[in-house]
Amino acid sequence: MNEKYILVTGGAGYIGSHTCKALSLRGYTPVTYDNLSTGNLSSVKWGPFVKGDLLDEQKLTETFERYNFTGVIHFAAKAYVGESIQNPIKYFEGNVSTTINLLKSMESAKVSKLVFSSSCATYGETQKDKIAESDIQIPINPYGVSKHMCEQLIQSFAQTGKLEFAILRYFNAAGADPDGEIGELHQPETHLIPLALNAAITNSIFYVYGGDFDTPDGSAIRDYIHVSDIANAHVLAIDRIIDETNSFICNIGSGLGSSVLEIMEEINELFPNFRYLMKARRTGDPARLVADTTFANQFLEFTAPLSRMDSILKSTMQWYLSEN
Repeated sequence: MNEKYILVTGGAGYIGSHTCKALSLRGYTPVTYDNLSTGNLSSVKWGPFVKGDLLDEQKLTETFERYNFTGVIHFAAKAYVGESIQNPIKYFEGNVSTTINLLKSMESAKVSKLVFSSSCATYGETQKDKIAESDIQIPINPYGVSKHMCEQLIQSFAQTGKLEFAILRYFNAAGADPDGEIGELHQPETHLIPLALNAAITNSIFYVYGGDFDTPDGSAIRDYIHVSDIANAHVLAIDRIIDETNSFICNIGSGLGSSVLEIMEEINELFPNFRYLMKARRTGDPARLVADTTFANQFLEFTAPLSRMDSILKSTMQWYLSEN
């Protein structure tokens, strides 16, 4: 039996590890390539592990020579908006230069199928209720700019005829594996939901950044999508580009917008003593980011059954309690 190896850069990270599980269940063998700068070795449970940096061209070459990859899913990236504003060069090197190296290695190894982990941050500020793939991209922070540059690199390289790609622009990842095998282990943690639940469980005060956005309740609105639903989207995408030669770009979200204060209310129902205070908004935070998922629903037959807020909160809380 010939194994179908998929290189998963950043496979020890939050979304990467959930995708490795989904790939394994689909019959692929994920090979995690990760420098563990933000990933966790404990999350590598499906397929081989290679400790390596995407700036290390020799290590990349050795990895492509060792495995006969069917395709690549590229997660590895710097992903903190605030840090990108303070240190933009780190983000252009860590996201753009690494993607150039990966594309060069893929070309040398004649591996032509790529799923790229992009972001709704490439759209920037928008006044639209829901963002479609065709909407203009004007990122407002260096993280979003770096992801947009990677998209342009990939699309330019594909014009050579040596690459078929799926670019997945996903929205706010949240939740944890429903089976409890893996979850969110960021250091430092920056995501709203695990931070708020941690504050509720430990009886600490939680701070909400921004109550003066142009939204109904003044707090930022985001499209929260369960990480296992995102993982499934990557499997659908790699299936599609392996079977066909048509590249595509796709939003991955729930299509539902939840404001920060709405989430605070839901957590308050679970923890009546939960307390939060408002603080000034952070630089680079858009008021509203919600996906138009029409294309994903129709083209990939993608659905997000786990992305109800109650499901997200439940799985996050179960994971937190199992780790503490």
